[in-house]
Amino acid sequence: QVQLQESGPGLVKPSQTLSLTCTVSGGSITINSYAWSWIRQPPGKGLEWMGVINFDGSTYYSPSLKSRTSISRDNAKNTVYLQMNSLKPEDTAVYYCAASTYYSGPDYRKYDYWGQGTQVTVSS
Repeated sequence: QVQLQESGPGLVKPSQTLSLTCTVSGGSITINSYAWSWIRQPPGKGLEWMGVINFDGSTYYSPSLKSRTSISRDNAKNTVYLQMNSLKPEDTAVYYCAASTYYSGPDYRKYDYWGQGTQVTVSS
């Protein structure tokens, strides 16, 4: 059973950079066909797909976030990272990492595994 665990700072000041970690257990992040996405949910709003790193290391981002977002991985640590710069208060959200096979995007029914999410608040 694949398990995902997000971790991060909790509180970040506006204009700073957010760095989140998704530690994966029970399966390799390089296993063929799997895609590892970051998804967020602002308070009172729906889920928003942010971007993905695929099993082969390729990355894709939501056009609205592409200029501020970077997703990377450490194969040896079986960990996926999210970095987002120039944070704004509207980036306040619960951030999730999620895994799916051969899919990345906003159809959240297609994700097989989810982390429990980590709250990020952007405030001075």
